[in-house]
Amino acid sequence: MDLKLDGKNAVVCGSTQGIGKASAYELALLGADITLIARDEKKLKAVVKDLPTPLGQKHDYLVADFNFPESLQSGLEKHFSRETFHILINNTGGPAPGNAFDAKSDEYIKAFTNHLLCNQVLVQALVPGMKKSQYGRIINIISTSVKMPIRGLGVSNTIRGAVANWAKTLSLELGPFGITVNNVLPGAAMTSRMEALMKNRAKKGGKTVEDVRRDMINEIPAGRIADASEVAAAVAFLASPAAGYINGINLPVDGGRTGSL
Repeated sequence: MDLKLDGKNAVVCGSTQGIGKASAYELALLGADITLIARDEKKLKAVVKDLPTPLGQKHDYLVADFNFPESLQSGLEKHFSRETFHILINNTGGPAPGNAFDAKSDEYIKAFTNHLLCNQVLVQALVPGMKKSQYGRIINIISTSVKMPIRGLGVSNTIRGAVANWAKTLSLELGPFGITVNNVLPGAAMTSRMEALMKNRAKKGGKTVEDVRRDMINEIPAGRIADASEVAAAVAFLASPAAGYINGINLPVDGGRTGSL
């Protein structure tokens, strides 16, 4: 099985923590040169320093705030003008919890900007190079909510669904050029966002965080919460040559929790 990524350049968004950081690490282990994107330069520098370099790769970063797509686009034009990038990992922190009905219009607009519009900016910047090299992997880290909406995450459910359909459409358009577009759907993975969601549920339900954690685990056939590295392993596989005929899918990495096919 060909999992080697030597000679490949990868862009990983939201890569200073959680699944994004773990994905950058896994891709680097397979030999890719990594460009991290996030808004905290101090954290970016720390992650770049810690990324593995088994083949002597050179890793770097770009500071960008996804609240401002125009600024992201400008940064991409300056940073990526001389390089061809083969792998794009779209990953952005999810919207705040709350019911869909109660959400203000600007909450939807902000989430749409952070997720779909910035994904589009990144794709338009990187796909020409993917086409030229006849190798492209676009992987969007979204949520199992695209299969079954999650209660209390109204804005997130809405935007994740939009990204999933955007990705499926792109997979049809870009497949002929050797570019695949797939979505990874994390279930319960121990990240800072998961911790925040558990605290929110505990507060609303009058429970302890440990009670919420136990309730969540009871719904997972695997009987545990995942480590971010387990989601990252799926991301790395989809980025590899071995996954070249996998295109346009939603891949749950959730221990069997999602109650749909």
